Amino acid sequence: MSKNEVRNDADRVLIFDTTLRDGEQSPGISLNKQEKLEIAHQLSRLGVDVIEAGFPITSPGDFESVQAIAREVQGPVICGLARTSAQDIEAVWKAVQDSERPRIHIVIATSDLHIERKLQTTRQDVKGQVRAAVAQAREYTEDVEFSPEDGSRSDIEYMAEVIQIALEEGATTINVRAPASSARRSPRDSTCSGDARYAMSPAIPRSSQLV
Repeated sequence: MSKNEVRNDADRVLIFDTTLRDGEQSPGISLNKQEKLEIAHQLSRLGVDVIEAGFPITSPGDFESVQAIAREVQGPVICGLARTSAQDIEAVWKAVQDSERPRIHIVIATSDLHIERKLQTTRQDVKGQVRAAVAQAREYTEDVEFSPEDGSRSDIEYMAEVIQIALEEGATTINVRAPASSARRSPRDSTCSGDARYAMSPAIPRSSQLV
């Protein structure tokens, strides 16, 4: 095998599929547990690396669906979404713990707009929530993902500080995300997530993933 044929894991593109979580929020879409299982099995056959199976704390039905996927679908990482509350994180772990490759995905907004209006809190409090949430998740599993929500409207330096806290507490995947409705507000905002990736790259350990 030539050098060109050898794939470097560090350079490999990983497929993170959120059809069963974010995709289900599309208008007119409602999936029952069996339908979600069928989709998850198909995603596994397609070779998807990570399946975000749902948001377990939102309803008993979603919890049961995530739990069933974790128990029955083999191959991909199975993760559930959690906010920074202890109850959210515990619910995700209970749902995914039977997976051969479980992950807890933590999200909190880092834009001033969301911090002030949605969370009704402060930048400093968000930092504290992230530190506590990631630390709690790491008590359950070594595979913890962190996402700064509304990344395209976040102050880059502040978002980088929050990401650094998540890394210090043991997050292994960083997902810089932006809602579709805001990603094209202006040329500067549309490049915000990319700028944040470049700003954070030197601080990302080799064992972590930046997506």
